[in-house]
Amino acid sequence: MLDHRLDRTRTGLADFLRRRRESLSPLDVGLPLGKRRRTPGLRREEVAALAGVGLTWYTWLEQGRGINVSSAFLDNISETV
Repeated sequence: MLDHRLDRTRTGLADFLRRRRESLSPLDVGLPLGKRRRTPGLRREEVAALAGVGLTWYTWLEQGRGINVSSAFLDNISETV
């Protein structure tokens, strides 16, 4: 039962992060628009760099993997998105 709730929480967080990332334009966060993008919004690499966190860790969080991160990590992500 607890595992199911944790899975739903991770999935919800993953969906939220992906939607927020896709809704942000590079111009919204002070980045140049640059070349044409295949998908809307920021790239994962850009979110990780702006938040000062590792790309792999951010990717795993956005994928809903069961990882342990610090509150500082989550604070940095929340301030970025």
